[in-house]
Amino acid sequence: MTDDADLDLLDRPGIEAWADEVAPQLGDGPLQAVKLQGGVSNAVFRVTRGAEAAVLRRPPRVPRPDSEKSIQREATMLRALTPTDVPAPKLIAYCEDKAVTGEKFYLMEFIDGWRRTGTAADPPPYDDPDAPEFGQIAYALLSGSERLHMVDYKAVGLEDFAKPDNFLTRQVDRWLGAIAGYKATNGYEGREIVGLAYVADYLRANMPATQHVGIIHGDYSFANSLYAYGTPPRLAAMIDWELCTIGDTMLDVGSVLYHFKSHRDKTPPAGIFDASRFPFREDLAAHYRDHTGRSVDALDYYVVLAMFKLGAIMEGHVARGMTGKSDPTRNAHNIAFVDRIMAKAGEIARG
Repeated sequence: MTDDADLDLLDRPGIEAWADEVAPQLGDGPLQAVKLQGGVSNAVFRVTRGAEAAVLRRPPRVPRPDSEKSIQREATMLRALTPTDVPAPKLIAYCEDKAVTGEKFYLMEFIDGWRRTGTAADPPPYDDPDAPEFGQIAYALLSGSERLHMVDYKAVGLEDFAKPDNFLTRQVDRWLGAIAGYKATNGYEGREIVGLAYVADYLRANMPATQHVGIIHGDYSFANSLYAYGTPPRLAAMIDWELCTIGDTMLDVGSVLYHFKSHRDKTPPAGIFDASRFPFREDLAAHYRDHTGRSVDALDYYVVLAMFKLGAIMEGHVARGMTGKSDPTRNAHNIAFVDRIMAKAGEIARG
C-alpha cells in the first residue's frame, strides 16, 4: 500500500543525477515515487524512472540519533546477503553523500509480494483462517530464519560488522541501558514497567551457553516479511533490517516464535496477531531444529529475552510519543503493548 506523504524528503534532481551514475538499470526518465506504508523508523519509497522499479530507504523527517548508522548497517547487510540464497532484497547502491537528498540512503531491489495483515486484504487463500494453507504460512516465515542462520557471516564479509563476543552476557544491561537512555535523549521522565526487574533477574540467572553465532535479523516477523502470491506459501523476502547484527542466532528464533501459542500457555501469546489458527510454538521450533541441526532446548529463555528486548525498544516509542517527537495518538497502544509483553515474559519465566 502507498501514500503521498513525505515525498518532499526526496530531492528528485539530486537522486536522478546520482542514479545516472550508479543505477542505470532504473532508466533515465524523471523520478517517480510513492511512499510505502509500514515504515516507522525510516521512510521507504517505491521509485521508478521508466525501467526497473526499486525501493529507496532513508531516515525519517525527524531522524533518530542512530538513524544514519542504521541506514548504513542495513545497506552493508543487504550487500553481504545479495549473493546468498537468503530471501532478501538485493542491494542496488548505497549513497553516503547527504548532498544528494539531505540524508544517507540506499536503493534496493523491489520485490512484488504481499505483507500479511490478517484481514480480507490478504490474497486468497490467506484471507481465510479456515483454508488448509493458512497455518502453513508460519513455516514459510520460519524458513527465512532457517536459511539466514546457515550463512557463514565471515565468508560474506561481515567479520567486522559487530562484536558477538559475550553477546548474551551483554543483553540485559544493553536493553536496560536503552530504557535509561530515553530519559537523556528524549527528555522522558520514565515510568514503572511492572515485571521488568523480575524478567531481567531471570535472564541473568538462567543464561544458556551459545551454540551458534551468526547473522541476526533482529526484528523478524510477519510484519517484516513479504510472501509470494499463490500456493503453497513461499517467503519472498525478509525486509526491514535496521536491527541486524551478529550474535546468538537463537535470539532471532525467540523473536519469531514468541508470537505463537505454546502448549503450556496460561494466557494468550503477546504477539500482534491472533495465533489460534497457526501451529504451536513447539512444532515450529521442532521444524527449525530439523532444518538447521540446532538444539531448541533453551527456547523459553530466548523467547523471554526476545520479549524483554522488544519491550525495551517499544518503550523508546513511548518516550518519543510522550515528548512530542512521534505520533501521540499511538501512546496508549504502545504503553499497553510494552506492559502486555513484559507481563507475558514474566509468565513464561515463572513457568
